[in-house]
Amino acid sequence: MKVFKLFFSAMLVVCLGLEAHAQRPALIPVPNDVHWAKGNVMITNQTTIGYDDAGLKPAAEYLKQLLGRATGYNLRTRQGKGSIQLSLNKSAGKLGRYELSATGGQVRITGNSYQGVVNGISTLRQLLPADVELKKTVRGKVWAVPCVKITDQPRFEWRGLELDVSRHFFSKEEIKEFLDVMALYKLNKFHWHLTDDQGWRIEIKKYPLLTQNGAWRTFDGNDMACMNRAKNEDNPDFNLPENKIRTQGDKKLYGGFYTQDDIRELVAYAAQRGIDIVPEIDMPGHSSCAIRNYEGLSCFDKTQWRACSSPMCPGKDHVLEFCKDIYREIFSLFPYKYVHIGGDEVDMTDWKACPDCQKRMRENNLKSEPELQAWFNRYMERFFHENGREMVGWDEILDGGISPTANIMWWRGGAPNVIGRSLANGNKVVCTPTTAFYLDYAEDPGNMQRIYNFRNIPGIENAQQEAMIMGVQGNIWTEIIPSRERMYFMAYPRAVAIAELGWSNVKDMNFNNFNRRLVKHFKRLQKLNIPYRTPGLTGFNDVNVFVDKAKVNATCSDPTAVVRYTTDGSFPNAQSPIYKPGMSVDRTTNFIFRTFTANGRRGEMFRVNYQKQDYSPAEQISPDNGGLSVAWYDFTGQNCNEIDKAPLKETYTLSDITTPKEVKGNVGLIFTGYINVPKDDIYTFKLLSDDGSLLYLDGELVLNNDGPHAPVEKSVQHAMRKGAHKIAVRYFDFMGNGGTLKMRVFDTQGKQLDTQHLYCH
Repeated sequence: MKVFKLFFSAMLVVCLGLEAHAQRPALIPVPNDVHWAKGNVMITNQTTIGYDDAGLKPAAEYLKQLLGRATGYNLRTRQGKGSIQLSLNKSAGKLGRYELSATGGQVRITGNSYQGVVNGISTLRQLLPADVELKKTVRGKVWAVPCVKITDQPRFEWRGLELDVSRHFFSKEEIKEFLDVMALYKLNKFHWHLTDDQGWRIEIKKYPLLTQNGAWRTFDGNDMACMNRAKNEDNPDFNLPENKIRTQGDKKLYGGFYTQDDIRELVAYAAQRGIDIVPEIDMPGHSSCAIRNYEGLSCFDKTQWRACSSPMCPGKDHVLEFCKDIYREIFSLFPYKYVHIGGDEVDMTDWKACPDCQKRMRENNLKSEPELQAWFNRYMERFFHENGREMVGWDEILDGGISPTANIMWWRGGAPNVIGRSLANGNKVVCTPTTAFYLDYAEDPGNMQRIYNFRNIPGIENAQQEAMIMGVQGNIWTEIIPSRERMYFMAYPRAVAIAELGWSNVKDMNFNNFNRRLVKHFKRLQKLNIPYRTPGLTGFNDVNVFVDKAKVNATCSDPTAVVRYTTDGSFPNAQSPIYKPGMSVDRTTNFIFRTFTANGRRGEMFRVNYQKQDYSPAEQISPDNGGLSVAWYDFTGQNCNEIDKAPLKETYTLSDITTPKEVKGNVGLIFTGYINVPKDDIYTFKLLSDDGSLLYLDGELVLNNDGPHAPVEKSVQHAMRKGAHKIAVRYFDFMGNGGTLKMRVFDTQGKQLDTQHLYCH
């Protein structure tokens, strides 16, 4: 019997070696250099974790916890030699560089810093089976690390995620889980948005009312919008968690905050995982939560909400002292050198009428209110430097002038010149533009590709300029994200793409290869109980046109997903029919498709119209000149149909459907003209816009993407005879933050029509 067991164990190792060679682990981010070898290193209850530097003891304990959850092994850690060896070697390379070798019965991780060792641990985690992520013991499992040698280092020092806990609060345990998933993908900067108009989430000893009152609120418009969506979209993830609601008298209050002990615990938890926490206390705007609780912080006793809330008053000396008091306590809690001041979306209307602000401007020879904000930023930055900290701010802090030592977060996607302006002034930049990195924006089919394509950063011309790019970051704003489940649904797997973008060499990045690796990581995320967004269904347009019959195509890249559907307008549920490839329709049919996870969790719904129609006749006209007529209106509304009620500013002729370079500020555009199609065919129109847009063909509204929203691309088909067809597009950019507009047209073979097909008459 003993001989048989030895033979069986030997055969098992051989089989594992063959399987590992056939199915090598999918590593994300893709490493710089990987050399696979035959065989495995086994993790058993006799495995020890050794470390050669006392500073690596927290990393060894972290690895012990990771391995112990699913294996059930109580692995020994010790300073000295181990079968898993953690070592420091302060070699050249970027901070976070590591080498991992698994061979000869030993796993060795050598980093050029503590962060490098933890990065190697993250790779070891991915080399093991996905079951290692389970928080319960898996009996009878063989834990094999394939033999490999990896040399790896990050492209950027800053690979971050921002989480807004002001609009909706996330508990200490939820933040720990968030950090755990970040660490899996080597994301190393947690930007913690702790204060805003809707809630103050961090205890400040000197000003207790900030959390006593400011951490709790009656349900606001965001809360009501979430609860309405929970009902209207059959989605419980939009419900406010009961553990964040308390009753006070006859009122229900929503909220929560972190004590200073909570903060210290989370800072240490993040540091053990190689993650730096960047706190943000937003000033001077987005500060009404503070203004409501302490008198004299605003310009006037009566504050207003225009486009944004009334800001703090930089003209009053006691306001400056209040700000410094807050940051003194922040500095005592957060050891990392970078601290975020916010500085975005400041409504300066009150400053124009405030005698204190105007006096401050006269005394400092400031010519405009943006220069007053710049003065405030420079004042606060000097205080930061006195306390050994560096300032980070949203890109508005460039306006009015900023010192070269401040660090810029580029967020306004419609202002691509931020990078050029920053570099010219000597400022380093973290890239987080709305066009790709706002993870609270609804994901459209092109979103992941836009993230991945950012590996070629716009405006960077040489290595010296790239060296001033600190990195990339995804932002999770939580106005309409009230729960842990909704947060992960919106953030993942897009955050995984950001992780690879921030780490990997451009030459090693390939989007199709990334998608293949990502599919394998869905199982790992499932084991972690992370309710990620099942990839969107593909194979159809929002409106699909046919003249006889059409094949219905709804595919999902997640092999574990189940697709169900209805045709009567009701929401698909667990009893609805399952979509099967090969379905077809011969009459107009409205589908609602919905994905379900393997355990039955309801996912996203897709409303898809299959429309039977005849070819639209062409008009017998000839073009007068190339391009479409474009009218620019001074529009401040939120409905495309009202654009031409606003004052007309300029007219243009454009050969493409995009925003003219000269158009800035309040934007409402109406494009009119013709499209000349080269043959009888069914054409696909894809219209991307941020914010609202409408597309008309042959005088009919065929695509409705109206209302304020993030970048969303919708697609429709239209059956058209060869020749000229009327086309019109309406578009507006809400709040003038710099929107996005782009249209593409394809025939049934997938060939894109060029802009010469658009013209006036």
